[in-house]
Amino acid sequence: MKRTVQIEIAGARYRMSSDADENYLQRLADIVNERVRALGPKAARTASPAQLLAVVALGLAEELEAAEQRRGALETKTRQVVDAAIRRIDQRLQADAELAQQIEP
Repeated sequence: MKRTVQIEIAGARYRMSSDADENYLQRLADIVNERVRALGPKAARTASPAQLLAVVALGLAEELEAAEQRRGALETKTRQVVDAAIRRIDQRLQADAELAQQIEP
């Protein structure tokens, strides 16, 4: 159920309609605000909220891209390891089946 939530980001208040939990949205806003604070007091004095948010958005997008690349590399490595394990299991099962045929009269 959508409800109206008010959060503050970079000194500006935003009212939004969302299905998301208000506490969850506030935690996300807190992350953005922490990133804005990390830009330093000079940035806060000289840049507009839109400029600050653009810099933060670019930083978050960069981190997301890096995480996606790491996830993709991990997924590829996992597939390789699982495929290798399956090949070893298949080889062992085949060898066991051949040995069983040799033993049976």
